[in-house]
Amino acid sequence: MLLRLLYLLGLVLLTLPATAQLAENFADGDFSQNPAWVGDAAAFQVNAQQQLQSNGPAITGSQIQLATPQQAATGTTWEFWANLRLATSSGNLADVWLMSEQADLKATANRGYFVRLGGTPDEVALFRKDAGASPVYVINGQDGTIGSTTNNLVRVRVTRSPANVWTLERDLTGGRTFASEGTATDATYQRSQYLGVLLTYSAANNRNFYFDDFRVTDATPPQLVSATAVSATQVDAQFNEPVAASVAANSFRLGNGVVATAAQPDAADASLVHLTFVSSLPLGQSTLEVRNVADQFGNTAVGPLTATFRFSGALVTPGVNQLLITEIMADETPQVGLPASEYLEIHNPSATNQLDLGGVRLLKPGSSSAAVFPAGAVLLPGEYAVVCANTRTAQFTGYGKVFGLTNFPSLTNTGDQLLLRGRDGRTLFEVRYADTWYRDNRKKEGGWALELIDLGNPCGGAENWQASLDASGGTPGRANSVQAANPDRTPPQLLAAVALTATRLRLTFAEKLDSTLASNPALYRLQPSGAVQSAAAVPFDFRTVELTLSAPLTPNQPYTVQVQRATDCVGNAAGPVTSATIALPVPAAVGDVVINELLFNPRSGGYDFVELLNRSANYLSLQGWRIARELPDGSLDAHNISSEPLVLAPGQLVVLSERPEIVQAQYPNSHEATAFLPPVSLPSLPDDAGVVAVLDAQNRTIDRLAYTEAMHLPLLDTRDGVSLERIRASGPSTAANFHSAASSTGYATPGRRNSQYQAEPGGDKQFTLEPEVFTPDDDGQQDFTTLSYRLDAPGYVASVTVYDALGRLTRRLVRNETLATTGFFRWDGLTDANRKAAMGYYVLHIELFQPNSGTRREYKKTVVLGARL
Repeated sequence: MLLRLLYLLGLVLLTLPATAQLAENFADGDFSQNPAWVGDAAAFQVNAQQQLQSNGPAITGSQIQLATPQQAATGTTWEFWANLRLATSSGNLADVWLMSEQADLKATANRGYFVRLGGTPDEVALFRKDAGASPVYVINGQDGTIGSTTNNLVRVRVTRSPANVWTLERDLTGGRTFASEGTATDATYQRSQYLGVLLTYSAANNRNFYFDDFRVTDATPPQLVSATAVSATQVDAQFNEPVAASVAANSFRLGNGVVATAAQPDAADASLVHLTFVSSLPLGQSTLEVRNVADQFGNTAVGPLTATFRFSGALVTPGVNQLLITEIMADETPQVGLPASEYLEIHNPSATNQLDLGGVRLLKPGSSSAAVFPAGAVLLPGEYAVVCANTRTAQFTGYGKVFGLTNFPSLTNTGDQLLLRGRDGRTLFEVRYADTWYRDNRKKEGGWALELIDLGNPCGGAENWQASLDASGGTPGRANSVQAANPDRTPPQLLAAVALTATRLRLTFAEKLDSTLASNPALYRLQPSGAVQSAAAVPFDFRTVELTLSAPLTPNQPYTVQVQRATDCVGNAAGPVTSATIALPVPAAVGDVVINELLFNPRSGGYDFVELLNRSANYLSLQGWRIARELPDGSLDAHNISSEPLVLAPGQLVVLSERPEIVQAQYPNSHEATAFLPPVSLPSLPDDAGVVAVLDAQNRTIDRLAYTEAMHLPLLDTRDGVSLERIRASGPSTAANFHSAASSTGYATPGRRNSQYQAEPGGDKQFTLEPEVFTPDDDGQQDFTTLSYRLDAPGYVASVTVYDALGRLTRRLVRNETLATTGFFRWDGLTDANRKAAMGYYVLHIELFQPNSGTRREYKKTVVLGARL
């Protein structure tokens, strides 16, 4: 009887707050109360040995769980006993969750830490689980420790120090003679809601999991992490764990003896305490002293705990570029070292002004909602802070000041536009990033932040950002690892001008402008005639200016728009005049715009491209046009070329590609960057054969090219990365008018004149052979000879045969082909067997037949096939 009383007394002592926050040995034979475990209750039982035993459905692949409320997180020890009477594997294992955000341990979005027993390595290991991600090791235990096929007995102890150092220990006899599995530091999650077990098993093992002696102890008092002045009479005290719901105001005082008049834990984050003082804070540096503050488990920090902070006086509302985004973590996986979570870093570049962020909005253009900084949010002079989703705040508390915001925007990995806007709606800061800004193909795959290089050049784009150099992947809450002088001394360049309507023009510059100066209509002039009535810099990035004219433009007439003095946002001014040509476009006719070059079989890691040519004499609008692939069933897979105004001048080329920067990198010496449009989604182009079409805004087919890989020069070692080029601009979109790009230009010329370009022949002869000496070596110079014809009427039928100097048949070039009045045939120097013909003289025998009249004519042309020595 005495032993029984002592045992019960022990149970009572285990439940005292300062000793243990959870003690469960199932001695009451029930897991539904004291404490209450919830989940798959029907799949568990308390057996006669007063142990929690699995009793789930005998179905392979089952997962069952139980969880109980448990909030201890730091300065905590977890202990439990388990016996897995089975052979562990990837389909037979137990996850004991020490810290879980949700009661549903199976939830994909759940986060926290758990100990895995078994698995493929048959180990005892500590894992961290991030939302939507697979678990990752915190401590990788020794393989084979859970190696029995019938009896895997183990007691596990896990400790987490206030400094976030984890220790994993186990005793394979079930006793308390623990052996270490290792230590590691991980501060990702600072909050917990539940503890529980999640079991995965095959049908034969549904009753073979046993647990007992769960014990969670937090005997460590809270620690003061930081103090921040948020107004003249308010200070925020940040602790490393939630504090008791009731804290005494007199536990907090300043170094000068002034005691707080109110202390209130934050409703969403109980580790943050808002303090109020009756008098204004002293200017400069102060010390906050804390005494006798307890955590939620009764552990009291007697103190004094201290933290210093600065108060710089009255708060200032930030102006343009007075609040900066200095770091962007858009792609958090694979994890390198930082928490696996998207975040931004903001910075106050002022040395004196304390910024009032209350009401400042973070958003993406076009978004229906914004993330709003709360009242009282302050950024001190020179201070950095992390901005993240309000559900991710705990992951970044170890990095300094954190603002966890509701509606934090999702950051697109490949690129996005972000705005900070003031309470009055003004744009304070704008950045439009892209994954090319990393300047490192490995780092852009994830886990690394983009960092601003020169804080004094806030308007800089790609040239002022790069991937972090810090080994952890970024520097949230502190100065950037890439920080260096990188000033902008270049005046803004006018890139393009386009007519939106007959009276509205849009000018696009290479960088952000001073929006006030750019909105002065006196800076703009139109030649040969026309007056600018008004000008407006377009938000949000202020790289464009829209002009309203006092009189409409004449269609298809080129004008010159002049800018007297453009000034960028850091004060660099252009010279006295910069200019661009502009025209009001006219409707296109079929065949006005043609496919001029096509890459459908790119190199490894490369991308397709389509080059278009305006071969008309008119200015044409491509807005609303589409590039399409004709599918075998006749339907079209069509993709937009440009939803924005885009005018193509006579003779102008444009290149369409999903990744323009990669195409340019693979053809560094033979591309024209200014001809590339922003990334365009292309239809999938098969490597063997396909049909590409260009559709206008009315869905008319303007051009159509049926291509095959057989159109390439057969002598090529490989066709990968070799484009097909149009030979004559005015010629038809047929195989005869395309040839493989020359090797001397790198096998493609995106945005430049084709290496195989051939001008229309002059004169009025019926047949013209040019050149008369050719060298088919794919170097872009006389790679083939062209037989051009100009006939007196349509309807002739032609056959063209090539013979060598001894009269032997070499190539049947054309057989009974009906001709238009003008056109051409080409011979690439190959025989009918697709072998290169020998050097020497050859005769092209031409036979013409007019079916209507029965007229027959014969012609001969001589050509020399040579070689470069």
